[in-house]
Amino acid sequence: MRNKILEGKKGIIFGALDDKSIAWKVAEHAHREGAEFVLTNAPIALRMGSINKLAETTNSKVIPADATSMEDLRGLYKEAMEHLGGKLDFVLHSIGMSVNVRKGKKYYEQNHEWTMKGYDVSSLSFHKTLQVAWELDALNEWGSVLGLSYIAAQRVFHSYNDMADNKAVLESIARSFGYHYGKRKNVRVNTISQSPTQTTAGSGVSGFDGFYRFANDLSPLGNASAEDCANYCVVLFSDYTKKVTMQNLFHDGGFSFMGISEDVMNTYMQGIKNSND
Repeated sequence: MRNKILEGKKGIIFGALDDKSIAWKVAEHAHREGAEFVLTNAPIALRMGSINKLAETTNSKVIPADATSMEDLRGLYKEAMEHLGGKLDFVLHSIGMSVNVRKGKKYYEQNHEWTMKGYDVSSLSFHKTLQVAWELDALNEWGSVLGLSYIAAQRVFHSYNDMADNKAVLESIARSFGYHYGKRKNVRVNTISQSPTQTTAGSGVSGFDGFYRFANDLSPLGNASAEDCANYCVVLFSDYTKKVTMQNLFHDGGFSFMGISEDVMNTYMQGIKNSND
């Protein structure tokens, strides 16, 4: 259904890599709902992905920017406002990376230089993005900023490693900056705690297939897809959610409030039976 609920709104979407990524789906859905935006990612990610195809189908401009660089972010915001003809109404931060996870390091044996790199990319970049928007007064009143998170910020997932810490900080930044930006310009800042999603980045986490199946079996509605998440983001960018801010919003089919489900229990009991046979 297309209701044009973002008609006239302008924004920046960080992190679209390929057509599996949530940011890619958000761009497609935001375009259908009438939004104009620029796409951005780090130069190395732009070389690896196919973002120009997305730019063509959504009639948007690609502006390279390293989200850990204040200088790059200032250039991004200025160019985006010039291209779009004014201040912005929404920003999506869909960025995350852990060298420790990529290299197979356990939580208790981290390379802390790698840890700080992942923290800068996955968490501090969210603060930097907001700080530059604040400094340049780049967001319109009642604007909306979203970051993508995961329930590992609250619960332990054995191989999610330092990304769990990064997501916890990301959510804290949303609360703290949400207060200040709300007082200043009624700008909303939230995070979405999304189900395990079959993206290029998510699939790189060790044990992802197990995370995905377990969450799907436990959730009464099943896992939320990238398409589902894009729909949710569009609503949170719209004027229908003007009083929602400083929240970590679970978008996970009910997983976050489940203890055990019949499907999971049946699988567990079958495993016990098989081990005893």
